[in-house]
Amino acid sequence: IPESLCESELFGYEKGAFTGGLRTKRGLFELADGGTLFLDEVGDLPLSMQGKLLRVLDSGEFRRLGSETIQKCDVRVVAATNRDLAQMVREGSFRQDLFYRIAGFKVAIPALRERQTDIPAIAHLLLNHLTKETGIVYKLTQDALEKLVAYEYPGNIRELRSVLIKASARCKHGVIQADEISFEH
Repeated sequence: IPESLCESELFGYEKGAFTGGLRTKRGLFELADGGTLFLDEVGDLPLSMQGKLLRVLDSGEFRRLGSETIQKCDVRVVAATNRDLAQMVREGSFRQDLFYRIAGFKVAIPALRERQTDIPAIAHLLLNHLTKETGIVYKLTQDALEKLVAYEYPGNIRELRSVLIKASARCKHGVIQADEISFEH
């Protein structure tokens, strides 16, 4: 979320709160009330928003932009990042109090290159998603699968997804051959 839209996306806004605010909009915290809110790339959150996020996590209360009314929410937050938040705290680019608030249960997922045995299952899952989008059933030949497993994936699963999308566009009848897999950018 761009920094300029971050607060309105998280907390919502009232009609007329800003130019272009033609209607009241509920934010992500309000929409997730009673459930789980996934905050991806929380390490990229601007310092100006970190305090506001901390307040809603601590109190369960927030205000929509342009409102004087306090909204309440009961939300479980799952946060993800590819950054070292502890290092960011030491450098002063991430709030220590927010770090401790969201660091309750850490799940470290190794890079794709460190778990090559997972690549076939992940590739099949991604191809199933492509099948749902396109209506074409995609399959990998054995040599294509071996090529996928042998690659290092500096871009992790996002790169694998991109490689499969390009290969699916090149293949015939949904069968992806090794020569249709390209790791070029």
